[in-house]
Amino acid sequence: MHRYLSLLCTTLLLLASAQARAQMPRLELTAGFHRIEAEVAADQANRMQGLMHRRSMPANQGMLFVFTQADQHCMWMRNTLLPLSVAFLDEQGRILNIEDMKPETETNHCAAGPARFALEMNLGWFSSKGLKPGLRIGGIEKSPRPQ
Repeated sequence: MHRYLSLLCTTLLLLASAQARAQMPRLELTAGFHRIEAEVAADQANRMQGLMHRRSMPANQGMLFVFTQADQHCMWMRNTLLPLSVAFLDEQGRILNIEDMKPETETNHCAAGPARFALEMNLGWFSSKGLKPGLRIGGIEKSPRPQ
């Protein structure tokens, strides 16, 4: 009986996670001449869920976090199975700093200044493309308003 309940809870959690992903809007961004297909986490529930529990993410896909105000936001990797790099972006979409994050850790990775957005990609994506602070991510202006 305990095993059945455990399986049922796991299944419901996975379905809820899949439903949350299905509800997130998608946005095409650009970084130089590189195209990014980003899921957009613009409300509190989606920002809290982020990329938790995912086992893989296709190349050139990521998640854009849209914050309600520019601030020195921080990210961590609780229940996140993928190694990620996060770029913190200002109001205009310029990269402030890029941080590499290890899976399933609670180490804070924070913006170097007031960030309005954070863009998570697979670990090393930004460095492999030669993208550095100061570069503007295009398409940010099309992101939904934060809630």
